[in-house]
Amino acid sequence: MIIVAVHLELRYQDVTTGLMVANHRTGLGRIDVMQVNSFNGVVGLGHSCGTVTMWKPTSSNLLVKMLCHHGPLTALAFHPNGHLMATAGMERKIKLWDLRKFDVFGDFSGSQNYTRYMTHSMAKGYYIRKLLFRPYEDVLGIGHSAGWSSILIPGFGEPNFDSWVANPFETAKQRREKEVQSLLNKLPPESIMLDPTKIGTVRPSRKREKPTKQEREAEMDEAGEAVKNVPVKKKTKVRNKPSKRAKKKQQMVELAKRPFLEKKMKEEKDLSRKKQRIGEEPELPKSLQRFVRKIAAV
Repeated sequence: MIIVAVHLELRYQDVTTGLMVANHRTGLGRIDVMQVNSFNGVVGLGHSCGTVTMWKPTSSNLLVKMLCHHGPLTALAFHPNGHLMATAGMERKIKLWDLRKFDVFGDFSGSQNYTRYMTHSMAKGYYIRKLLFRPYEDVLGIGHSAGWSSILIPGFGEPNFDSWVANPFETAKQRREKEVQSLLNKLPPESIMLDPTKIGTVRPSRKREKPTKQEREAEMDEAGEAVKNVPVKKKTKVRNKPSKRAKKKQQMVELAKRPFLEKKMKEEKDLSRKKQRIGEEPELPKSLQRFVRKIAAV
């Protein structure tokens, strides 16, 4: 269950256990509309500033923030395939959005002329807060400041219903099976994301991280020890002195360590160049130099 609190908080509560799953502060003003994308379980909120934000329970940061209208939003809806979103604003415009590119591809102004079908007058002083049709019946529920009322709207009811979606004539056994099935199909919070097709895929291998200083020194010492154990070829009596052989082994160790030292010197040189490049401030034109914050000399 998803709740929008009075103090602009989005709350996720597990109705089976009664525990609070998540509690997020939106920080974008009054929330006028809320809808759930049935494709991926992401919640869409429409704010009074004309912004639509999308949230998931496992992240306190919003997933998407879109400026859809220049005024408060009045309606928000998602297509069942999860790739389309429709928004309506106070400026009498309806926009269709492609959620794969987060781009608008349909903008409909409120210039269409609609004929009036029925009128119903309420008692004086009643403030209408919400309208909702009863599924598959010609009944409209009206929530107002004095309570609730219902009126008949001929021709609204759907005569051909889909029992796989909603069955108005379901029995008690079918209702119990439906509740069990809904509990089995309940999405865990970790599986709610913008692209649910990523679930079950293999994560690509990451690039090999740079070795640490200790690892480099250990690798260089191993190369030197491996060279020390290599037997030196015996030569003539004069050239086979212990001092000559020790000097030859020392040269072999230095030769084995040279690639590591050259690589280390190159990285240090690149790092110093990068620091020097960052430290150099670009010269601004004279008209903008007065806006630069001057650092006081210590």
